[in-house]
Amino acid sequence: MNFKKMADEELTSIRDEVEGWCEKYTKSIWSGGKGYAVAMFGAFGISTGVVFIFLDGFEPSSLILILLGIAICFLWYKAERQYKKNSGFLDGIKHEIIRREKKAEKIAQKKAEKLAQRKVNA
Repeated sequence: MNFKKMADEELTSIRDEVEGWCEKYTKSIWSGGKGYAVAMFGAFGISTGVVFIFLDGFEPSSLILILLGIAICFLWYKAERQYKKNSGFLDGIKHEIIRREKKAEKIAQKKAEKLAQRKVNA
């Protein structure tokens, strides 16, 4: 996404929305150590279901374990990938806002220098 074509208000509103999402994500079960534990439970469910199929033969409970484990692992993967994507997007927005602030400071400084030069010359 090209941030240079966006207005300042758009950038700040998008930044606020993405920061809100990231804050909500950090409070959810998918973040940090809890997220990895949930993913491990999903992997454990998959492996347990596969072992039960080999040891006991095909049973619906084994298939349910495998399906639930796959669902949990997939949801964790999607949440983690979305968080990384949003974090990178947020970094890009913050860099653009900082760049614009520095540019505005330079313009204001040049105007002040020109004004001071005019007063000295006058």
